[in-house]
Amino acid sequence: MAANNGSDHGSDENTRLYNPYQNFEVPIKSQYLYKLPTSPEFLFTEESLRQRRSWGENLTFYTGTAYLGGSIAGATVGVFTGVKSFESGDTTKLKINRILNSSGQTGRTWGNRIGVIGLIYAGLESGVVAATDRDDVWTSVVAGLGTGAVCRAARGVRSAAVAGALGGLAAGAVVAGKQIVKRYVPI
Repeated sequence: MAANNGSDHGSDENTRLYNPYQNFEVPIKSQYLYKLPTSPEFLFTEESLRQRRSWGENLTFYTGTAYLGGSIAGATVGVFTGVKSFESGDTTKLKINRILNSSGQTGRTWGNRIGVIGLIYAGLESGVVAATDRDDVWTSVVAGLGTGAVCRAARGVRSAAVAGALGGLAAGAVVAGKQIVKRYVPI
C-alpha cells in the first residue's frame, strides 16, 4: 500500500488528499491518506497537449446531440400538426391520440434525418483532423462543407454545391458563435 509519511501534506499544489475510509466514520491517521493528482493523467505528454475528444467520442457526441435535437424539434412540429388535424366530433381521448401519434412520427423522422447529418459531420471532421493534424475553425468549416455536399449529392452537382456552401457557412457560424460566447460571456 502506498502510504505517505505525513510530513509533506501541503507541499504539492497539484495533488489532493484522498481518504478511502471517509464514509465509514473511522478515525484514520493522516499517514494513510493518499495523494491523488488534481489534473488528468496521461501516459504520453503528447496526449496532454491535445485538448480534444477522440473520434469515437466525437462521433457519439455529434450523432446523439443531433438526434436528440432533431427529435425534440420534430415532436414540437408534430404537436402542431396533430392539433391542426382535429375534427369537430373528436373526443378528448382521440385528440390526445392524434397529438401523440403525430409528434411521435414527426419526431422520429426528424431525429433520424438530423442524426445522420451529425454522423456524417462527425466522421468528416474526425477524418480532416486525422489528415491535417490540426483542429481549428477551418476543420469545422471543411466538415460542414463536406456534410452539406454529401447530404445533397443525390440531387445533382448544383444542389450539392449549394448545400455544401450552406453547410460550411453554418459550421463557421457555429464555431464563431462559440468563440464569441467564450470571450464575452463569463461562465
